[in-house]
Amino acid sequence: MTAKTQTEPGTPHQPELKRVMGPKLLLLFIVGDILGTGVYALTGTVAGEVGGAAWAPFLVAFLVATITAMSYLELVTRYPQAAGAALYTHRAFGIHFLTFLVAFTVMCSGITSASTASNAFAGFLNDGFGLGFAKDGSGILILALGFMALVALINFRGVGESVKANVVLTLVELSGLLMVIFIGFYAMSQGRADFTEVMIFRSADEKGAFMALTAATALAFFAMVGFEDSVNMAEEVKDPVRIFPRIMLTGLAITGVIYVLVAICAVALVPVGQLSNPDNGSALTQVVRAGAPGLPFDKIFPFIGMFAVANSALINMLMASRLLYGLARQRVLPHALGLVHHERRTPWVAIIFTTLLAFGLIYFVVTRSATPAVSLLGGTTSLLLLAVFTIVNISLLVLRKHPVEHEHFRTPAFLPWIGAITCAFLVGPWARSEAQMGQYRVAAWLLGIGIILWIATYIWNRSTHRPGDMSHIDDMSSHHGDSPRN
Repeated sequence: MTAKTQTEPGTPHQPELKRVMGPKLLLLFIVGDILGTGVYALTGTVAGEVGGAAWAPFLVAFLVATITAMSYLELVTRYPQAAGAALYTHRAFGIHFLTFLVAFTVMCSGITSASTASNAFAGFLNDGFGLGFAKDGSGILILALGFMALVALINFRGVGESVKANVVLTLVELSGLLMVIFIGFYAMSQGRADFTEVMIFRSADEKGAFMALTAATALAFFAMVGFEDSVNMAEEVKDPVRIFPRIMLTGLAITGVIYVLVAICAVALVPVGQLSNPDNGSALTQVVRAGAPGLPFDKIFPFIGMFAVANSALINMLMASRLLYGLARQRVLPHALGLVHHERRTPWVAIIFTTLLAFGLIYFVVTRSATPAVSLLGGTTSLLLLAVFTIVNISLLVLRKHPVEHEHFRTPAFLPWIGAITCAFLVGPWARSEAQMGQYRVAAWLLGIGIILWIATYIWNRSTHRPGDMSHIDDMSSHHGDSPRN
């Protein structure tokens, strides 16, 4: 979910990034980026929306994500540069404010995703050590805030995670989900699974089946995001035009199959009412306990879950702080947000700012919202990114009028249209249950903060004759002879 702002490669002052990622490393990067908080934290909530057919929203979310991924594949092979959605938007429309809004929305999605992970971490910690805190009580709030503070300290210290380190993290995350699947199959072989429940659809409110499935899909989409991060690695992939399409689609297929199997195992082993009740602990911990009673897997699983969501939180807060730093360096946000600590060489003001936003979100959803924190923040992440994906699909339709000279992946002509329509549809209020409508309020507050900062910076720049101009994106847009239309 990133649109990282980087220095233009290949200039006299900066060498090109080293192309070190082959198919295997890229596949592990994509799978590792998609796996994490979504399925670990939201399986029970999705089941609560649609009943035993909890696999269906994950399957539909996979299809919607794959359609948008096809647009990303054409864009990243057309423009193999590390700026993601912001670059594609600027190339298509050349409107600096729209480019800023897309970049800031991506940044906000990182903060809401990390805040979701922080609350999920608190839940797993509560389960793992048997602390007995209520899911909406002050104990969980303290754990979540304390974890986010720890993430900020690590972020400030400087985290130089390599792609090879990501391999280890991915394998740990994957092991937890495979544990659920294998235990589920074992329980099925022992006759302890109720497959009749898997095909039963129950709407959580008065909406019909289609709209309930839509609302659950908008929430389950949070589990599929992350594939778009890989486009930011384009300059570090060997032969991206040839490798990216096959590997991204393979990674999406692997995660889609895992999610559907996990959802089927969950509803076959644990009654939906129990699975969706946050007071019973993590949904997947319940599944492991029900599938292998008497074995210690339910004691181990919360710690795997903690590791998975902790990794997601750290990656997202790293992204958010660096993106905010990049926007400040482009003079479209206050200059202070771009300050770098002299000793640690990290963007300390941006880290503090993004952490305070995360603190505010965590405090608000735990103490002021009737909607469970993980559901509200995870759904807000989906909302923000679905809006970005709508713009990305439209950008491809615009950019197809401007062909490039080199060979690139070509997605079927109708898919960007379908991608734009489906993503826009999932952004609308009809794709939210009544309990999920608070997502709009959270998104509006975050984007409102960004717009206010942008306006203040614009006025300051005008008064000092130093207009912010997104010059980095302008340089990238003209790097291959296709400058934006202002």
